[in-house]
Amino acid sequence: MKYLTWTKKHVYILSLSILFLISIVFNKFEQSLIAIALMSVLTILAGYHIFKKAFMDLWYKMIGIDLLVTIAVVAAFIIGDYFEAAAVTYLFTLGHILEKSALEKTRSSLKKLLDLKPSEARRLLDHQEEIVSLDSLNIDDILLVKPGEKIPTDGIIIEGSVLIDEQILTGESVPVEKGIGDAILGSTLLQTGYMKMKVSHVGEDTTLARMIHMVEEAQDKKAKTQKFMEVFSRYYTPLIVILSIVIYFLTKDIRLAITALVIACPGALVIATPVSFVAGIGHAAKKGILFKGGDSIERLAKGNLLFFDKTGTLTQGKPELKKIYTFDYDENELLRIASIGESYSEHPLASAIIDEARRRSLTTHDLPKESELIIGKGVKFKYNNIRYMIGNNKILEFPLKNEVASTIDAFEDMGYTTLIMADPQRVLGLFAIADGLRNHAKKVISEVRSLGIKDIIMLTGDQDRVAKQVSDEVGIKTYHAKLLPEDKANIVKSYQEHHQTIFVGDGINDALALSYATASVAIGGVGKDLAMETADVVLMSEDLSKLSNAIKISKKVKINMFQNIIFALVIVSFLMIGVLFKKVTMSMGMLVHELSVLVVILNAIRLLKHKSKK
Repeated sequence: MKYLTWTKKHVYILSLSILFLISIVFNKFEQSLIAIALMSVLTILAGYHIFKKAFMDLWYKMIGIDLLVTIAVVAAFIIGDYFEAAAVTYLFTLGHILEKSALEKTRSSLKKLLDLKPSEARRLLDHQEEIVSLDSLNIDDILLVKPGEKIPTDGIIIEGSVLIDEQILTGESVPVEKGIGDAILGSTLLQTGYMKMKVSHVGEDTTLARMIHMVEEAQDKKAKTQKFMEVFSRYYTPLIVILSIVIYFLTKDIRLAITALVIACPGALVIATPVSFVAGIGHAAKKGILFKGGDSIERLAKGNLLFFDKTGTLTQGKPELKKIYTFDYDENELLRIASIGESYSEHPLASAIIDEARRRSLTTHDLPKESELIIGKGVKFKYNNIRYMIGNNKILEFPLKNEVASTIDAFEDMGYTTLIMADPQRVLGLFAIADGLRNHAKKVISEVRSLGIKDIIMLTGDQDRVAKQVSDEVGIKTYHAKLLPEDKANIVKSYQEHHQTIFVGDGINDALALSYATASVAIGGVGKDLAMETADVVLMSEDLSKLSNAIKISKKVKINMFQNIIFALVIVSFLMIGVLFKKVTMSMGMLVHELSVLVVILNAIRLLKHKSKK
């Protein structure tokens, strides 16, 4: 609630405080006329924004806290209780100023993200260096970045070997080594070395801009509990007005009725839920974990069955081509054509083929024609008027021969993922690819089990033997192999009736399963836009240990939220009992009311200090 918009709020509240103290002094020494005048002025100055908001609420047929306070203040004046009127407006205004300051702290993470953005870049044009604003950058521009400078925007390194501090975006405290061909993120810090980079994303498409957008949206997205509390307060407030009228008719005590009206204000109750979510979202963002709203936090906290995609999630997503087996075909030529065919694919297995072709300095500048990406199967394309296909056996248009099948079996016995390269008549060769496990994968599996996850299932499009080897290595008992994207989604759906499911994935082929899970988590990064857009939670680095941190934060936020709700209800209950027994005055109740709001906010701010692994 914006009761104050001017910048001199500290002078304003100091003036009100002095006026309040002086009026108390005059009242103490029985200078009643001066005290009444001072208290009346104080009520008008402190209550102006309250009365204005109450009028606006009435205009839109709403009954809010401001209207309750306004009714109570007017009633206090009518019965001649000027001190209570002044005290209530002063304490209410002071409370909101303190609340606003505390709430700004919970939103500080977004401000820090905005402050990260560099303003200029060194662009190279005809071997000449020029300093330009970020707004003038275009995709494929060549930039020069020197040690100690922030990287201006997302891009690819084309020259240099460097150490980059990515902590501001990913939460990783250890600098990352990067070299030619590696993707880099704008606003991260170049620690050592110099580099030339080609711009890949500009403006609102950069990782930082999208991250800021996600955090902004997340802080405004409401969880089910928050929506329930808002509906509750919408009905609760009119009921309090009716209760106050009933108290007056039963007791004929107007002071008791208006005191009950003020004391029952549900301020702490209304703010109890959103402040916890905002603080949790802000804290997580500093750790490189993006929650897309309070609803995402709530659903992740409830999760009890966890699905993992394999490639790029449990494994590093940086597979290496280990063996090539050809059937009467030149090995390098097969690799070259395969690399050309995979040039439009973002799949990690495609990267392994492309990287090996580059390592062998094969000519791969040509582009495929009629390229068709078939998710879960592979790629079909034309090159030199010949139609090729590369992927698993589901992409083939003919049955495998025994010799091919036995070779694939031998590769899979060694734990390799095997891609088949074929034309419409026959298999031309096989690519045996290995992808190592992510660091901490086994440890994360153990940690999430300790956080209330009852069962863990691995889903993969890979062959059964490869899937079994990975699942045994990380300690997952249940897995499903040889799955298409829709198969993954259907398996997730089949568990929905009896479980709160979490799906963790990273690629375009995971988007469907991510959308079906109760809560979904994406391993984020460059080239993973669809997974990041679909998921409820995005881990901004490829450190899988952030998953357990995300679950821990979600559970702490949920506990914090219920602490706030229970505290707010207890305070209102005790105050109402005190009012009914005439032990609590209107000003005393307002003081306790505003203090309870501050306690709720301060309790939420504790989430910002929650220690978790980076």
